[in-house]
Amino acid sequence: MSQWHRDLAGEDFSKARTRALLSRIAHLLGPARDRLLPFEEVRRLLKPMRETYEGVQAVALDRIVGSEGRYRDFNRHFLPKHERLRDRWVSIDLAHYSEIELPPVRLYEIGGLYFVRDGNHRVSVAALRGQTHIDAEVTSLSAETLLEPGMTIDDLRAQVIGWEKRDFYAATSFGKLTGDEHLDFTTTGRYDEIVEHINVHKYYINQQSKAELPFWQALVSWYANVYQPIALAIDEAGLLERFPKRTVSDLYVYVVKHWDILKKKYGLAYSLAAAAKDYGETYGAKHQPFFPRLLGGLRTAFGRSGKKEQPKP
Repeated sequence: MSQWHRDLAGEDFSKARTRALLSRIAHLLGPARDRLLPFEEVRRLLKPMRETYEGVQAVALDRIVGSEGRYRDFNRHFLPKHERLRDRWVSIDLAHYSEIELPPVRLYEIGGLYFVRDGNHRVSVAALRGQTHIDAEVTSLSAETLLEPGMTIDDLRAQVIGWEKRDFYAATSFGKLTGDEHLDFTTTGRYDEIVEHINVHKYYINQQSKAELPFWQALVSWYANVYQPIALAIDEAGLLERFPKRTVSDLYVYVVKHWDILKKKYGLAYSLAAAAKDYGETYGAKHQPFFPRLLGGLRTAFGRSGKKEQPKP
């Protein structure tokens, strides 16, 4: 291997790092769109039912959007984000200069997009060299949701929540029975929790009745006698102002859990209004002005340490 080739590969890495920095600056106000998607988080959201080995095939690089374990090391275009990646990256690039054939990378496919299992540096070098495709061993995971290349993890979460809502409303006729089309959540899995709440409500009603209450009547009763009173308490306690990124339905779930904890601690007489107020005072955050938030973003973008982020419910 000539020194000339080593110098070229080193220059390629420096070029890739410069492009990564420029991309980071360009996405300063929307950094999520410069990040690779973490495969495990995507799999947790989509809950695939099975895996199928699809063999070796040519995969378009612009369809590779994430990584199983190295999603923090490369940006959305698989440009290297850290200097510590130099040695491995340069060794892969040198193989190309020497016309050494590299083994296929290993990818997961889910929702029409791909995630690297093994071969992140090979994908990165291929991207810088302007390749459009790369040979890959592909394992496909079944998913009901189709993904788009520009998606962030928040976009994906919102799409999954939308699918869950449509499924819940269709299966329960919730909108027709209550007239409420705005049972909305910001996290996945909440509609299954609501079904559990309704079934628990149904169980307690059936304990006091000889006839079995059908689910739809339990739903209507739960909505009128459980959900709406708690939603009213949330409004009266001003919780949406303390949790501006959450919905009333989110806060319903949080307050119910918090109320249950407080009743176990202080007794069954502990009031709903007091629980809602205590939840807001315990976990709510005051509004943070724009400029401190912008400063925090700048510190993060340029690798400076800021204040430790407080956990959010």
